[in-house]
Amino acid sequence: EKRSGELKERSLSWVADVIHECLETAANKEHFLGLIDWVEAHRPEPAVAKIYSGIGNDGPTLVVSSGQQFPVSKVDFGWGKPAFGSYHFSWDGKAGYVMPMPSPSGNGDWIVYMHMLKGQLELIEIQAAHLLRPLTSDYLNI
Repeated sequence: EKRSGELKERSLSWVADVIHECLETAANKEHFLGLIDWVEAHRPEPAVAKIYSGIGNDGPTLVVSSGQQFPVSKVDFGWGKPAFGSYHFSWDGKAGYVMPMPSPSGNGDWIVYMHMLKGQLELIEIQAAHLLRPLTSDYLNI
C-alpha cells in the first residue's frame, strides 16, 4: 500500500516497480476467476440497459440512478479494500447521467458521479457549491 504523496516524490522507475509487483500478485488466472465469481455472486437484478432518449423538443434529458447499494466496503480483490469503487456505463447518448454512491469513508457522505452537458455542470457548480466538492486523493485518504 502506497500513499499518493510517496508516489509523487519517488522516481518513475520506482513507481513502475511498485505497480509491477502489485500486478504480479493480482494478475493471474486464479485472481480473475475469483473476480468473475464475486461479480456473479453480487450481480444486481437485471435492469433496462438504456433508459434514456435523445434531446428532443422538450430539452435535454437527465437520468438519475442510484449506486447506494454498491457494496464498496465488501470488495477485496486480494490487495485490500479499495479506497473508491464506482459503476461505469458507456453512455453514448446525449442524456445526462447522475449516480450517487456511498462514500468509502463510511461517514454518511455520498460520492456523486455526474456525466452531464457543460451548461448543466456549470449550473450545478454554481447552485450547489456549498454541498458538492471535487473528489480528491486527500478526501479518499490515499
